[in-house]
Amino acid sequence: MSSEPKGSTPGSINPLTRVNTYPQAEFTIPPLDTLSSCPSAPTPTANAPASAISKESHPNSTATGYEKPRQPHDEETRSITSTAHTEATYPEGGLGAWSVVLGSFLGLIASLGMMNTVGIYHAYIAEHFLQDYSESTISWIFSIYVFLSFFCGLQIGPIFDAHGPRLLVLAGSILLCLSNFLLGICTLYWHFFLVFGVLGGLGTSLIFTPAFAAISHFFLQKRGNATGVAAAGGSLGGVIFPLALNKLLPTVGFPWATRVIAFIMLFCCIGACILIRSRLPPKPGQSVWPDFRIFSNKSYFLLTVGIFMMEWALFIPITYLTTFAVSTGAFSPSFSYQLAAIFNAGSCVGRWLPGLLADKLGRFNSMIAALAVCSATSLVFWLPASLLTPTTESAAAAIKGLSIVYAVLFGFASGSNISLTPVCVGQLCDTNVYGRYYATCYTVVSFSTLTGIPIAGAIIQTTGGHYWGVVIWTAVCYIMASLCFVWSRALQVGWKLGVKF
Repeated sequence: MSSEPKGSTPGSINPLTRVNTYPQAEFTIPPLDTLSSCPSAPTPTANAPASAISKESHPNSTATGYEKPRQPHDEETRSITSTAHTEATYPEGGLGAWSVVLGSFLGLIASLGMMNTVGIYHAYIAEHFLQDYSESTISWIFSIYVFLSFFCGLQIGPIFDAHGPRLLVLAGSILLCLSNFLLGICTLYWHFFLVFGVLGGLGTSLIFTPAFAAISHFFLQKRGNATGVAAAGGSLGGVIFPLALNKLLPTVGFPWATRVIAFIMLFCCIGACILIRSRLPPKPGQSVWPDFRIFSNKSYFLLTVGIFMMEWALFIPITYLTTFAVSTGAFSPSFSYQLAAIFNAGSCVGRWLPGLLADKLGRFNSMIAALAVCSATSLVFWLPASLLTPTTESAAAAIKGLSIVYAVLFGFASGSNISLTPVCVGQLCDTNVYGRYYATCYTVVSFSTLTGIPIAGAIIQTTGGHYWGVVIWTAVCYIMASLCFVWSRALQVGWKLGVKF
């Protein structure tokens, strides 16, 4: 039996070389007998984390390269070499790695499943509890939920780097399940704002940020596929929850319908708490604050702007597709709720398949193609449906057909908006600082999720309750996102289309 270690390595690895995820960040640790003391810089202490020492010792050890060079002691150098080899070699499979993917899958059923069901909650709460509030006012409940889901990565990502995922996922599971158990007794605006918006948003963030970050510790060559499999859990939750609510709301009422959803989430969260773990040892000495200096990397800056525009657009169909269907008069209320399940069924495939293709064709390449499809489907299918009125049977049938086709195709294309975003961020940084890069990115991007849904609500009010304006806004945001991703890619590999990146 071969004694070669299993797994993939990002480039050629030897005992003296560490190759980072970021293709241009490579450094070599010199032989021990050539090391000498550096009079101009203090040597690190023996208790310093290996990752911190390696960064201080080699100015090019990260994608951004801010650190000043320092010379380590012999024992510290051996520790760096060992840690570098551990971080640079990825299992790429096996029971341990795929069990983490399963745990992330279960956690994302609960967290992103709830996020993908906001359209159902929005339509039902607006119709049965908050009839006296404007569309724009109601939308703040769901925008604060999505905002906190992403903004809390400001601390959660770096805490993951420093301490691992266990306590984060446990805390998120408690908050998310508690939110859904309490949702059934809410009747007033501030009830829904605190329970769904604040409590649910915090719980969602505490689960899905570590769920994605943990996968990056176990996969490199197959990271897109593994992340896509896990992200499909969010779409599966987005199928299960709308269908369950559609069945339960007319029979047992809102309180028990939300409690049933809470019990489903509880089961999934228990599995997530057991299975999600990190591979690299925690680094307690690391700061838990994002590093905004990394925006000096132009490619990373453009990537963040692109994700900002993408998230501005993504949650408009997720939130308003159900209310759009109800407003047309062409759909029954029951089928309007099922449209969200159709959307998420398409998204389930769209989160896995693009991830698989991304490992073969390139992560940025696959994301750019998906963004182009998102803008095209919005203009070709949703826009005509929003301009028609069901005055005749043929017009009503056309609205139904266009809306269903849009839900399937846009759901498929937008699935990669969630699954490929983490791997695109990981393409530009080291694995051991992935949480910091992801958190820094979404600290900015979260403000698009805070404002995107209220902006859409204001556009709908401005156009007299019609949806054509918000459809055009969605398409424009996706076009801008595509351009930013193309530019970010070009800064890394040039303008050649055939290059895998």
